[in-house]
Amino acid sequence: MRALVQRVTRASVRVDGAVVSQIGPGLLVLLGITHTDDAASVAALARKARALRVFPDAEGRMNEPLGEREVLVVSQFTLYGDTRRGNRPSYVAAAPGELAEPLYEAFRAQLGAAGGVFGADMEVELVNDGPVTLLLES
Repeated sequence: MRALVQRVTRASVRVDGAVVSQIGPGLLVLLGITHTDDAASVAALARKARALRVFPDAEGRMNEPLGEREVLVVSQFTLYGDTRRGNRPSYVAAAPGELAEPLYEAFRAQLGAAGGVFGADMEVELVNDGPVTLLLES
């Protein structure tokens, strides 16, 4: 399981021109799921995302975890795109939808996160806060 985690001042997801989810200050998580991921992978990565100390404390240092801030999770199978050969990415490492969708929903639930529409063609809009962007893997 891979997640690209971005600290944002706001983020939103649109499907067919309509906003389906939006958050204020918090984290935008682009989540990729592979064939070997399971409930344990979900739990470990959700704990890691919640505990990341990437928000400023009273002195302005990145020392605070997520706390009560919001989270928006968007499924992103392209995080498993393999570009080692040629110029067209291969997505064979990405889990099929029937495996990935329940794990995506479980991840969202563990974080109490808003979400996109699994498998939809989504427009993701965000305003980086920092910018702070990290890659997490389980």
